[in-house]
Amino acid sequence: MDLRDSRWEGREFVRCSFVDSDLNAARTTNVVFTECDFTGADLGESVHVGSAFRNCIFHRSSLWHSRFVRCTFLGSSISRARLRPVTFEETDLSLVGFGGADLQGVELSGCRLREADLAGVDLRKAGLQGADLTGARTGGLRLSGADLRGARTDPQLWVTADLAGARIDVSQALAFAAAHGLDIAE
Repeated sequence: MDLRDSRWEGREFVRCSFVDSDLNAARTTNVVFTECDFTGADLGESVHVGSAFRNCIFHRSSLWHSRFVRCTFLGSSISRARLRPVTFEETDLSLVGFGGADLQGVELSGCRLREADLAGVDLRKAGLQGADLTGARTGGLRLSGADLRGARTDPQLWVTADLAGARIDVSQALAFAAAHGLDIAE
């Protein structure tokens, strides 16, 4: 389906197939996609404001150069997708399965990643300032050089993720020390 340069506002799509569709440069505002399949779809250079992608599938999709502002991907699955560079601003990525995605250098500051599956995800040099990572699965998560200042995390992040060179604040340093069994004395 060729939907290049589409402009949608205030619409709702339920269980629709956008498989292999060309949505390049599409624009959505306050659009709700529920259980839609975007497998192989090209959403490159698209812009989405206030839109919801609930329980959607993005397998082998292209999201590069796309921008998502105040959107939600609640419960969606993003696997083997082309993501970089992509922009997420104030976006809710809770319960999203990222399938080992390459998000190296992506800006996710202020985003919600609660209970997301981040296992094996590459977030090296990513911006995660003020992000909410509570409940996220973090085994094998690569955060080398990432900026985590002000991010909310669970203790297991400090022992399951690769954190070499990550920027953290003082309270996070104390949480790291406690997670590694250090006795913190004043």
